[in-house]
Amino acid sequence: MKFDFYKYQALGNDYIVIDPNYFKILLSKDLIKKICDRNFGIGGDGILYGPFWTKPSPPSFQTGPPKKGVGVKIFNPDGSEAEKSGNGIRIFAKYLFDQGYLKEDSFILETLGGKVMVSRNNPKAENFTVSMGNLVFQSNLIPVKGLKREVINEKLKLDDKVFRINCVSIGNPHCVIICDRIDKAEVLKFGPKIERNNLFPNKINVEFVKILGRNKIQMEVWEGGVGYTLACGTGSCAAAGMCYKLGLCNQRIKVIMPGGIIDIEISKDFQVKMTGNVFSVAKGYFSKEFLISNS
Repeated sequence: MKFDFYKYQALGNDYIVIDPNYFKILLSKDLIKKICDRNFGIGGDGILYGPFWTKPSPPSFQTGPPKKGVGVKIFNPDGSEAEKSGNGIRIFAKYLFDQGYLKEDSFILETLGGKVMVSRNNPKAENFTVSMGNLVFQSNLIPVKGLKREVINEKLKLDDKVFRINCVSIGNPHCVIICDRIDKAEVLKFGPKIERNNLFPNKINVEFVKILGRNKIQMEVWEGGVGYTLACGTGSCAAAGMCYKLGLCNQRIKVIMPGGIIDIEISKDFQVKMTGNVFSVAKGYFSKEFLISNS
C-alpha cells in the first residue's frame, strides 16, 4: 500500500517525504508552507520530494557498472528550495530503502547543492554515513559580499553586540560563531538578523558553537528558510569543519545539539563525512478538504 506522505525524524529534525512516483501533487509555495505548518498542516522542518531518476553518475562516483542517479528536491517550510540537508539526506535514504528502491548499501544522491555518497550501516536502515563533499572557504563561493577572501574571525555588529563570524559552504552557506556559552534566547534574537544580513546575498545558516573538547562541541542553529531547529546536518559539518580549520578540534568530532548527537569526520583536505541515526514516524493521506483548500 502506498501513502500520500511519509514522516521521518533525524535528531528531532522532522521531514515529510512525498513521492511523485505514487502521489501526484503540485507543490506550490503556499501548499508547502501549509503542509509544514504545525497547526494547520502535518508539521515539519521541510519536504523531501522524490525520488527522481537522473542520467548516469559521472565516472568519479561509479563503483561498478554505470547506474542511474537518484535525485531529491528539498523544500524549506517557507516554500523555498534548499540546496542540501544532512538530516534530510539520511531521512530520504531510509525512505528509499524502506520502499525497496535500493538494494546496494551505498548509492549517490543528487541534491541542488551537489552529489553525495550515502552508505547504509545496518540492515534496518536506521544509521547512515554520508560523504557530504568538501568545505569551501572562499567568500565568493559561499557567497559573502566584499573582496575575495576567507571570512575568518571577522567582526559583525548587530544592535549593541559584536559577533566574530566564520563563513563556509558545503553546498549551502553557513556562518559559524564560536561562543563561551550558548544562549537560546540569543540564537532566537540574532539568528534571523544574521541570516538576512546584507553581507549574505543568498541568506545564510547560522551556527552558535561552544567548544567542549578536542573531539566534542555543542551547537545550536538557526536555519535559513526554516528558523530554530533541534539539529542540522550540514550545520554540524560546517561547524565541525570550521573548528578543525581554526585548530580548536581534531578531525573526529561529536556535535551535541538539542535533538541529539551526530558524528563528523573531516579529512585534511576538508572532505566531510557525517554519521547519524534516522527513524520513521508516521505515514498517511491528505484529506480532500485539505487539498481542495490549497488547490
